Amino acid sequence: MKFVFRISLIVACITFLHVELVAQGQAIISGQDSTRRVITTAVPFLTIAPDARSGAMGDVGAAISPDANASYWNASKLALIDKKFGFSLAYTPWLGKIINDMSISYLSGYYKISREQAVAMSLRYFDLGDIFFTDEFGVNNGQFSPREVAIDATYARLLAENFSIGVAIRYIHSNLTGNFSSSTIEARPGNSVAADISMFWSKDLMFSGANSNIAFGGSITNIGAKLSYSDENNKDFIPTNLRLGTAFKTNLDPFNTLTIAIDFNKLMVPTPPVYQFNNDGSLATDQDGNPIIARGKDPDRGLLSGMFGSFADAPDGFSEEIQEIMIGLGLEYWYNNVFAARAGYFYENVNKGNRKYFTMGVGFRYQVFGIDFAYLVPTEQNHPLSETLRFTLIFDFDHVAAKDESVTD
Repeated sequence: MKFVFRISLIVACITFLHVELVAQGQAIISGQDSTRRVITTAVPFLTIAPDARSGAMGDVGAAISPDANASYWNASKLALIDKKFGFSLAYTPWLGKIINDMSISYLSGYYKISREQAVAMSLRYFDLGDIFFTDEFGVNNGQFSPREVAIDATYARLLAENFSIGVAIRYIHSNLTGNFSSSTIEARPGNSVAADISMFWSKDLMFSGANSNIAFGGSITNIGAKLSYSDENNKDFIPTNLRLGTAFKTNLDPFNTLTIAIDFNKLMVPTPPVYQFNNDGSLATDQDGNPIIARGKDPDRGLLSGMFGSFADAPDGFSEEIQEIMIGLGLEYWYNNVFAARAGYFYENVNKGNRKYFTMGVGFRYQVFGIDFAYLVPTEQNHPLSETLRFTLIFDFDHVAAKDESVTD
């Protein structure tokens, strides 16, 4: 059972190897569901929350206070971090209810060059465990360990007292089958390069007599070339994502602090169209052999066309575009900046993946050391994400001195 599931998971990641029709570089699976048009991309591990703090808050992170994991959520926040340097290490056993040897590891570190500038680097590693290849007769053809890696370099800069921007460059490597080949399949590792752009605005204020802070953040992540697992005629979009969020933090008293945050996400990749079928159930094609699109737009587009066209290409129009927005809502309570309790909820429309889950977790800080823990509870019983745990160790060193030289003075 474990073997069958893992093979199915990997095959799902490289569906171009198992399709009945291919047109203009896009895979079309017969028996298409015309009501549930889930957007799929290559390297979906790039969209999985890597750290326990945001993972416990419903996967929000665009505008919450910056820490060493900001490189993933919104790199521009690093310009406003009040520590000189720090790093974090996160670990998540993935789909642990079904498979016991899949995991996601995340290592991130930052350094403040000056009061207004910061740089960071991070590494994401997705270990899919071990698989065994067999031929049609069940003969063992070898063992392989699929893995995916993303390496980032980040720069953030403060442009005004409360406003910062950030950019990141990312190298992506996805090796799902090695150099596996057969009479019908020639597979190879996929590689791509991507970039992030982000902004962050934060303002202190008085709310009901208490010191408070409101923040807004936005980012477009994974802006990059399509990725191929075989040849130039078979390429898939990587998960370019638009994230917009806000967070409100208030000091209830000198010891108690509460933050409320919400994020909105939308994948900036083409929505699958609805193809026309003949009366006998076969796919209708034009005189050149290309499938005829009944509703929606051709998904075989370039990077920029795919990104900006993703806001107006859904077959059912605006109502379907709204369905593609994912929402995360999170709460974070701190006592004396030492102990934290967190909770959240993540929502995705039933026609676009149907991920709905509650999250919860705790955190602890002591001097330079911190630890966070998160637990995921899907609303659906026996869900593959059930009992997902996340662990994060975090270290922050030295406060940034107010006398540090300002590059804009």
